Amino acid sequence: MGLFDTTQLGLEQALSGASLRQRAIANNIANANTAGYKRSDVDFHSALAGALGAPDAQSRLRGLSFKTETDTSSATRADGNNVDIDQELANLSQTSLEYQSLVTVARARLAMLQIAMGTRQS
Repeated sequence: MGLFDTTQLGLEQALSGASLRQRAIANNIANANTAGYKRSDVDFHSALAGALGAPDAQSRLRGLSFKTETDTSSATRADGNNVDIDQELANLSQTSLEYQSLVTVARARLAMLQIAMGTRQS
């Protein structure tokens, strides 16, 4: 197992995707009352699942990038805005929990490496 194995690359990319999604959701919340604004989101789960399921997962993960997509399919209000503030707050909570979980796993992996190198005691 190398220092930058598939799991580590997956964690790094998942953190990056969750961070980008949090920014998109925060932008949606900030523009909840802006006429004509269309909400955006980042579907990093599908991209990660595709990369991790590929035979060349490490190279796919290294080249993985996430895009913010504008949602034009959901219902809009009379002012043209399609942000549902309750849904956005729920999405933000979910993504924050995912991010915190990913950080916890990444910290545990780093602690294991430090113990293995003898620079940290359990």
